[in-house]
This record gives sequence, structure tokens and C-alpha cells, in this order.
Amino acid sequence: MEKKVYSVQGKEIKTITLSDEVFAREISEGSIYNAIKNELANLRVGTADTKTRADVHGAHQKLWKQKGTGRARMGTKQSPVWVGGGVVFGPHPRDYSYAMPRKVKQLAMKSILSLKAATDGFKLVENFTVPTGKTADLVKILKNLVALKEKTVIILKDDDEFFKRAARNLPWLSFLTFNRLRAHDLFYTKNLLVMESAAVNLSGFYSSEKSEV
Repeated sequence: MEKKVYSVQGKEIKTITLSDEVFAREISEGSIYNAIKNELANLRVGTADTKTRADVHGAHQKLWKQKGTGRARMGTKQSPVWVGGGVVFGPHPRDYSYAMPRKVKQLAMKSILSLKAATDGFKLVENFTVPTGKTADLVKILKNLVALKEKTVIILKDDDEFFKRAARNLPWLSFLTFNRLRAHDLFYTKNLLVMESAAVNLSGFYSSEKSEV
């Protein structure tokens, strides 16, 4: 497929060809769902904890004798039926993370990229950086490409410390490198800006034979 490349001034400068396998393939909704679910599960801390009747502080003697009082029979104060007693089937610390098949995750990324490439929010941008590392300088560039304060993701060709420094103060902006994408960020963004080199790298990274599904 062919896509226009925009300059940092927001003007069309040329057209390049992208891999149909990565940017124009059939959408796999199931893989997208599973990739997002996996990422959210891996982010869970899993520190929630409750006390069982064995953990609750207090004496363990029988509250009153079994028979003859006219009241319901009762054991210890730690019973879950009492206020301050133990919790039945409550949460305990656990690891929610799990591994996802590599091919399914790659299919999810290609599906999301194809989904976004068909929308107006997808743009290829010439390679640029922010040598000053200032947020104001980055905003001057972005206002030519997207509506400011709309959720935006930029895919970079590699780690750029100056760009990261300029972007970290913008809560509506996220940045990813082409080989470390996040399905959740890509799927829920309003605008997706892909640097020209990153787009070429994506085509090679996801269209290789080892990543075919």
C-alpha cells in the first residue's frame, strides 16, 4: 500500500510503499483482544490481601456453651459471620501475569496497525528529533500534524533521549519504538504518527517469514 509522508510543517512531501502484510492485512479481533488483556494482566500488582479466620487476632475459645442458651450454636469470634472475623474466599497476593504466544502477539500488532492505517488519524512523518529537549519545541511540531491534547502515539525508529525528555510532560502523548509496541496504547489512541524510518523498520520486523501467522 502507498502512504503519503508529511513534513514537520504538516505538508505532503512524498509517497512511500508500505508492506500490505503489516499495514493492510485482514483484522484479527480475537488477537487484539487477547494482546490487550495480556498487557493489562501483566501490569497488575496483585498485592491485595485479606485475613482468613486463622489470621484474625483474638481468643479462640467458644463464645458460649453449645446447648441450653436458646441461641444459635457458635464457635469462635474469628468466624466470618461476625464483624471483625475472617474473610471467606478473599483475595491474597498473587501474580496475574502470563505468557502469550509470540505469533498471536505479532498478529495483534499487525492487525492494529492495519486498523489504524485505514483511518484519518494515521500519518507518516519524516524523521525528526527535538535537539533542545524542550516540550515547547515538540508542541510546535505536533500542532502541524495533530489536534493538540488528543490522545496521540508516536512510533520512533529507536530510542531518542532528547525526544523522550521533550515528550514526558505531555500527558496525552505516548511514544514507542518500532520493536517494542504496546497493543493497548496503539488501539486506544486517536492519532498515530509513524516516523518514516520506523514504518520501514516495521515492515521488515513484522513481515519476515518467522513472524508469519
